[in-house]
Amino acid sequence: MVAGWLNLNKPLGITSHTCVNWVRRVYGIRQVGHAGTLDPEATGVLPLALGPATRLLAFLRGPKAYRATFRWGQRSRTDDASGEITHLQPCPQLTLEEFMAVIPAFVGTVWQRPPDYSAIRHQGKRLYDLARAGVPIAVAPRPVQIEQIEVLAWRGGDFPEVDLSITCGSGTYIRALARDMGEQLGCGGLMSALVRTASQGFTLAASIRLAPDAPPPSLLPLAWPFQDRPRIGLDPEQAQRWLWGQRLGIPALADRDQVTVWDPENRFLGLGKVVNSVLQPLRVIQPETE
Repeated sequence: MVAGWLNLNKPLGITSHTCVNWVRRVYGIRQVGHAGTLDPEATGVLPLALGPATRLLAFLRGPKAYRATFRWGQRSRTDDASGEITHLQPCPQLTLEEFMAVIPAFVGTVWQRPPDYSAIRHQGKRLYDLARAGVPIAVAPRPVQIEQIEVLAWRGGDFPEVDLSITCGSGTYIRALARDMGEQLGCGGLMSALVRTASQGFTLAASIRLAPDAPPPSLLPLAWPFQDRPRIGLDPEQAQRWLWGQRLGIPALADRDQVTVWDPENRFLGLGKVVNSVLQPLRVIQPETE
């Protein structure tokens, strides 16, 4: 059975869906999902779940990290450099110190309006499809969490650029951050480059590149993204009841919002939570049989 995780380094110029289709062909499996879309113009970490791992995607947690380049004095329809430029306002007077002064307003809980060209659905249709059809949709801002913004480099000129390291929560649009920072600076802004360096435990350093003619890469185990969660081992009777979806009363267990569950043969049986010494299933995974 094909089951596990693939830490893919998405190349420039292809969609996340194209990566999913490639993995489906290579591994001969239909059940493939990803942990957060990357735009075609972005590269970097794209965690992919294969087989039963797709049932665990909702339980991934942890921040995402990016290296991004923002360009000031320009606006586009897509909030990045790939879209039609709608505004040019040279701002050679803009300084790094002025930019640094606006950063605090964009750290913490930030209300962010998703880009018009995004994969969010409105009445069953993707926003980018509606935008291409010329249908204006006013998407309400939503709260996102931005943990850290660090300046890596600054380049002056008519259209200054800044390289940033950004750590944030799921659902954050980095190109929307560029747009909103540009508005705060009064000159407009867009994202000109983006690399995702980490996502919910998966890192760029450990990622693999697409290699269509190479053998399929080995997959990470189903339990790999959850190795920092507390581990609960069950005896044979408890393991069977767990596989039937039953709750298990286990005295002295501390309350936990997420634990990994294992059988006596050290096989991963899924994720649970503990409330008042009762182990409750979140996702039950049937162990592989020889």
